[in-house]
Amino acid sequence: MQELHRPGALGILGSNELYSRMPAQEIALLGNPVLRRKCVPVSDIHATQTRECIENLRDTLAEFRASHGFGRGIAAPQIGSPKQIIYTNAEYQGALINPRIVQRSKKTFMLWDDCFSFPDILVKVERHYSIAVSYQDETGTKRQLKASGAMAELLQHEIDHVQGILAIDRAIDSRHIILRSEFNKLSRRRLLAL
Repeated sequence: MQELHRPGALGILGSNELYSRMPAQEIALLGNPVLRRKCVPVSDIHATQTRECIENLRDTLAEFRASHGFGRGIAAPQIGSPKQIIYTNAEYQGALINPRIVQRSKKTFMLWDDCFSFPDILVKVERHYSIAVSYQDETGTKRQLKASGAMAELLQHEIDHVQGILAIDRAIDSRHIILRSEFNKLSRRRLLAL
């Protein structure tokens, strides 16, 4: 098992984005019941509601990255929409509709994970090192995405969201949930076993 340490090191959205932006949506925070609901599959990818949800995810991710300095992906329940849609801006950029993990490696790694829905908390989790995800793209075409490392971790995190599962549920144990400010303080003093 490998360990990856990257809280907050999730990148900043480039300033040369060329699309019209919708107003960012409010992020549902830990405790909001929408985060615990298993989301419904999207049946009409071309419906106005689906298109608006994708645009809202894209714009909310961009806004969060600009204001918080981290973030590579977001799921529909995080903006209050119980649909199986995630949006990433990492190795893959765009919407994954009705995503499903169809293959997982035996190899795993641990990392400190963060989340828009509890941005001040870090959780140490174990994830599969590589996965394959089947999904539909924004045109409705069925696709499969193979990912490893940080991208595989991101997809597992976001797909968990549409299943009503939060990173905090995946903590390796209760001692591996920490405030970001305390994590940073202890890390600087090298008092935290990373």
